[in-house]
Amino acid sequence: MLVTGANGAGKTNLLESLHVGTQGFSPRTRADSHLVRLGAEGARVALMGARADRRLELEVVLQQAGKRAKLNGAPLRSAEQLRAEVSTLVFTPDRLAVVKGGPAARRAYFDRALARLLPSRASLPVHYAAAVGQRNAALRRAGAGFGARDAVTPWTAQVARFGEELIVARTEAIALLSPAFSQRAGELGLPDATLQYVGEPPSVAALEARLERDLERGVTGLGPHLDDVRIDAGTRELRTLGSQGEQRLAVLSLLLAEAEVLADRRGVPPLVLLDDVLSELDGGRRRTLAEQIGAMGQAIVTATGADGLPLEPAQLIEVTLGRAETR
Repeated sequence: MLVTGANGAGKTNLLESLHVGTQGFSPRTRADSHLVRLGAEGARVALMGARADRRLELEVVLQQAGKRAKLNGAPLRSAEQLRAEVSTLVFTPDRLAVVKGGPAARRAYFDRALARLLPSRASLPVHYAAAVGQRNAALRRAGAGFGARDAVTPWTAQVARFGEELIVARTEAIALLSPAFSQRAGELGLPDATLQYVGEPPSVAALEARLERDLERGVTGLGPHLDDVRIDAGTRELRTLGSQGEQRLAVLSLLLAEAEVLADRRGVPPLVLLDDVLSELDGGRRRTLAEQIGAMGQAIVTATGADGLPLEPAQLIEVTLGRAETR
């Protein structure tokens, strides 16, 4: 599906509403108040579709009192539960930070991918972050003389345990993505693209060996909260040695790879949202990308004009001043 319209017409808002309606949150902001039109008391996103042969109805309502969601008419405990039912992948121009930004952006990206690819281990990043937070609090109390050093010990064990499990899960998720990532990147003109996890499990012995430094600083200085994922093309690390065009291709290749792996593992392809993805690609790469996304399920692409997509879309929607019409 191709969504066209002038800049500022509301194309991105349309994609954002689809993300909110299928995932329970915006890819742009975590402040739900930013999703409500100025002067309005609330907002509602209602979607109808099909998954395999089963009808699917989704609803998310945003109000000052909070956010609530329904799946096929049944209320959910939280809107984020929608993620367990529907997989949605999104590309926006700011996603380039996954490659060109710091390690925190890559950790966050691959932890979200981990949750989608390995749902039974989706809670590991949360458990690990909680253990690090408790250890840091114990370090600060002990460092300031308000607590015993022994109070750090049980949290050291928790950080080591959850840290090792998290690294194993991250490594497995990257191993699942790597073959498809390399293939898709090569097809888009980025040869020899690879993913590599950079980090070691935080053992109890290693954490205790640096206890004095951690007490002095009040933070845990070892573990997967400081690790990184290298995204390379041949011998070049794309973060520092890749052009912006190459970084864009790498992010697109990651998204396409995850879409392929999710479809294989779940039997249902994800919804793919691509915002302003074609504007900086040459004609050959636009065609290759269009062929790739056309073969992987439902994808919605935005562009300022219909000529931006080199293939005939299955459906064309024009957005004008916030109004969407099928052409």
